[in-house]
Amino acid sequence: MKFTDGYWLMRDGVTAAFAKQVADTDVSDDRLTLYAAVRPVERRGHTLNSPLLTVECFSPAEGVIGVRTTHHSGGEERGPGFPLRGEPGHAGKTRSDGSVAELTSGSLTLRVDTAEPWRLDFTADGRTLTSAGKRGTGFLTDDDGRHFSLGQLSLGVGELVYGLGERFTPFVKNGQTVDIWQADGGTASEQAYKNVPFYLTNRGYGVFVNHPGLVSYEIGSESVGQVQFSVEGQSIEYLIIHGPTPKEILDRYTALTGRPALPPAWSFGLWLSTSFTTDYDEATVNRFVRGMAERDIPLSVFHFDCFWMREYQWCDFTWDPAVFPDPEGMLARLKEQDLRISVWINPYIGQKSPLFAEARRHGYLVRRADGGVWQWDMWQAGMALVDFTNPEARAWFADKLRGLVRQGVDCFKTDFGERVPTDVVWHDGSDPEFMHNYYTELYNRTVFEVLTEERGAGEAVLFARSATAGGQQYPVHWGGDCESSFDAMAESLRGGLSLGLSGFGFWSHDIGGFEGTPTPAVFKRWVQFGLLSSHSRLHGSNSYRVPWDYDEEAVAVTRDFTRLKHRLMPYLFRAAEQAGEQGTPVMRAMLLEFPDDPGCHPLDRQYMLGGDLLVAPVLDEDGVAEYYVPAGTWTHLLSGEQIEGPGWRRERFGFDSLPLLARPGSVIPFGAQDDTPEYDWANGVTLRVHAPADGVETVTRVPAPGGEGGAVFRTTRHGDVVTVAAAGAPGPWRVTVAGPDGYAEPVTVPEGASSVSVRLADGRRV
Repeated sequence: MKFTDGYWLMRDGVTAAFAKQVADTDVSDDRLTLYAAVRPVERRGHTLNSPLLTVECFSPAEGVIGVRTTHHSGGEERGPGFPLRGEPGHAGKTRSDGSVAELTSGSLTLRVDTAEPWRLDFTADGRTLTSAGKRGTGFLTDDDGRHFSLGQLSLGVGELVYGLGERFTPFVKNGQTVDIWQADGGTASEQAYKNVPFYLTNRGYGVFVNHPGLVSYEIGSESVGQVQFSVEGQSIEYLIIHGPTPKEILDRYTALTGRPALPPAWSFGLWLSTSFTTDYDEATVNRFVRGMAERDIPLSVFHFDCFWMREYQWCDFTWDPAVFPDPEGMLARLKEQDLRISVWINPYIGQKSPLFAEARRHGYLVRRADGGVWQWDMWQAGMALVDFTNPEARAWFADKLRGLVRQGVDCFKTDFGERVPTDVVWHDGSDPEFMHNYYTELYNRTVFEVLTEERGAGEAVLFARSATAGGQQYPVHWGGDCESSFDAMAESLRGGLSLGLSGFGFWSHDIGGFEGTPTPAVFKRWVQFGLLSSHSRLHGSNSYRVPWDYDEEAVAVTRDFTRLKHRLMPYLFRAAEQAGEQGTPVMRAMLLEFPDDPGCHPLDRQYMLGGDLLVAPVLDEDGVAEYYVPAGTWTHLLSGEQIEGPGWRRERFGFDSLPLLARPGSVIPFGAQDDTPEYDWANGVTLRVHAPADGVETVTRVPAPGGEGGAVFRTTRHGDVVTVAAAGAPGPWRVTVAGPDGYAEPVTVPEGASSVSVRLADGRRV
């Protein structure tokens, strides 16, 4: 929200009060409390008839400093709030030296000089990261009686801002106005399904506004050298999170808000959907499954979208008996073909659903102020919302899902959760504005906990659309409703990279696009992109996404890239583990891996899949890709061609290829099987070694499905000899080294042997 009229004036009706100087200071061992006057105080009379802001400075974890500014503190505090996980026993350290007071946490320091005009400086490693200056702390009121609390932090020259959830607008957020407010707006507008009040910059820090409701950002837009964030209310709290690298920022941020759970190995395979409004029954499903098998396209998950239930009755959690008369038998027959089953749900109960009267009778639905159930006709006739602030309603909803799991359902697509009204009363008295964004957190958590309880730890996975801060704990999330075009592919990728920089480790999208029907070219290019994403689902709205509906080449592309993904499972699952351990996403903006290369900072049409594979989806009808290659000798994973960076490249690719490059010095493990994502990845693994640096050791961990066990390989180069040593390899394994003429013939290491040495000549094995 903008409050000023240009640089000098306030907008009509707006009155501002900004901290001008420190009137008093309370310094304890682990926190600073500053009392800020909003006018210069030169004599006693200036203390009268004027506000005083309370600014509390604290540290919940190492490298993190929080600032909470309050005008009037006597109001009722209502939930919900983000449950932050501070480090047990951690405390910041304070220091006073004359007029200077400091709070330090790790290498991050907040410094304030009480003798100078108001200014909060956040410093690390001898340099200032950002500052809250003359308009950086304060509140504003308008003619409607609304009260806004505001924070404003400086941007340095060349400083770029990222994150704030899954945003489809330009990847670098400078110059944008962003409202943290859940909306079902597709992928081609400023609205977003996943809104997260957290951003990071390329200057070594991130900022989390600890507020679950509407947070309005002006990012170098109202004041071009500042990031401003405001909320309606009497207080605002934000946390500065030091890195210095983007990965370290995400590590600390997700330690506070929650790490992503590790999805099961089977979920990384190919998902096939009925699509949304298409006609389908068990015969259709069998035709799709049989068609994939006949064309040697491995399939891991079959998804039933909305119309597995009867129309007008979403949700009643009951299979439409006219279409699926024997659901238990059908699911058993699908499982005999080694398929997992996903079904669509949402948190709404249509009036025609038999569950509506039951939920209304027990008080499980969100109510209006007059006590009646909140309803409208958008989406489902007379639909109401389950009140997840009511523990009994959560248990009731969970029990309905347990019945489906016991029928044979393995996971749920948790759709919707964005259009949550604010003119309602919640069971626990939650603030309606706060619950608008936070509703999805309770919804997804409820479903994820059911799957964990019923299927066991490590077996739970969602396909969720909406989320806010903390939602990364319940993967996977997908990008929502996009068009079937190259433009929409680019929009979706921007959104996914932005979400990854907001703490989310796993992300997917509708292969082929949702709205409309893709051309064969769009479908094939999207298949490549989708199968080089963390999770891969073929899904559409009013048309099927089986590849033979496009052309025979689409069948080949789907088959080849599905099998490629299966062979990459030892590599991908290790990247998944890193998401759970450190909050680093599987699909990584180039900035994450190359923070010191300014050429990587704005890139949003390519990404790193894990730490060592560069992917640049082809977004052009003619097959032309423009992409940037960082420094070093990179190797095309499909052709073995070596490419020198840094620099931009423009190339044309057939549908059997795209820019897929292995990083210099990387060792990429290829599994021995390509027909399933679930197998012993270390047994028979092939290690592809790419341009190793002399004297540098590369450690490659090949995990086991489920995360327990696996093998570790250590690769070193000394002169023209490359040595790979194994620990825990269960059977034979192989090594191949990339060179100017492509990959060398692999060397097979027999079972029981612990190492192999390969001599190079001009980069080739001899």
